[in-house]
Amino acid sequence: MKISSIVWSVVLLLAVGCRSIGPHTVARDRFDYSHSIGESWKRQTLLNIVKLRYFDPPIFVDVGQIVAGYTLESTVSVGGTFERGADSLGLGGSGKYTDRPTITYTPLIGNKFVKSLMTPLPPEAVFFTIQSGWPADSVLGATVASINGLKNQDVSIDGVSQPNAQFLRVLELLRQVQISGAVSLRVQQDPQKRHTSILTFRTENISEETLQQIAELRRILKLDPSATEFHLVFAAASTNNMELAVITRSMLHIMGMMSAQVDVPAEDIAQGRATAGAPPSALRIRSSKKRPSDTFVGVAYRDQWYWIDDRDLQTKRQFAFMMMLFTLADTGENERMPLITIPAQ
Repeated sequence: MKISSIVWSVVLLLAVGCRSIGPHTVARDRFDYSHSIGESWKRQTLLNIVKLRYFDPPIFVDVGQIVAGYTLESTVSVGGTFERGADSLGLGGSGKYTDRPTITYTPLIGNKFVKSLMTPLPPEAVFFTIQSGWPADSVLGATVASINGLKNQDVSIDGVSQPNAQFLRVLELLRQVQISGAVSLRVQQDPQKRHTSILTFRTENISEETLQQIAELRRILKLDPSATEFHLVFAAASTNNMELAVITRSMLHIMGMMSAQVDVPAEDIAQGRATAGAPPSALRIRSSKKRPSDTFVGVAYRDQWYWIDDRDLQTKRQFAFMMMLFTLADTGENERMPLITIPAQ
């Protein structure tokens, strides 16, 4: 081997060893960690929904911090002897690459977090969601227990109470009016946040069908037929025709409602291990003994697999919306949070 070739080999090895590896890991690690955290969040949420069917308390653990550390070490050695008629040369090298992230897990506990799960969602936050374009019937059907005295479906240990027929009609009318684009909705709070108002604005050239739907909606809710502003209040019933009285659900209540759609084994219900739940509907969380394929999210619990089919768009949308609602339930900072730090090998 020529001396010049050896020198160039050494130079190349040293150049590789001096090159920073950090920037090249950002795109890969950011995607991988984001995907992993998202998947674990979905599985944790589904597991807690299934556990509620068995009256097993939900537990949440958050990923508090991820610190990724990389080490790249390389050494190169060159040695040789040059004698007349007997030249020898040795070239050696070694390298070491270490990826050692440290992940911090934070159990979500404490008085403030528990209150956030059990406190009803702010009515203005629910209507802000509708204002931003989410389907009115889906939002109110999931988050509201009653509107102006009209009750939604409810599930308890005693069974299922069916929704008021007029409540369902209100959701249907709200969605139809929303789709028509004939009326825009705006949620407005006074500077002191003492009360919240819902303002409605009609567009021109409203069809006769939409006008009839608006009139029916106001009639069912006993609202002033000509008013464009209504006070939004948290109450079981309105005190006048200028109020929209809403009882919203808590996150724990919303999760409990969705747990009623879990397909638990019949023997668990017969033996009193799980509640009966609600009658079959378009929303469904399936179960089986064997691990399923083609799932949106799946989790094992009590020797049974529970999952949402990846082709079930309606259940997927409801599940994703429920996860988004966690951001509306102000969890805030936890009190004296214990930390669990596990170096990932």
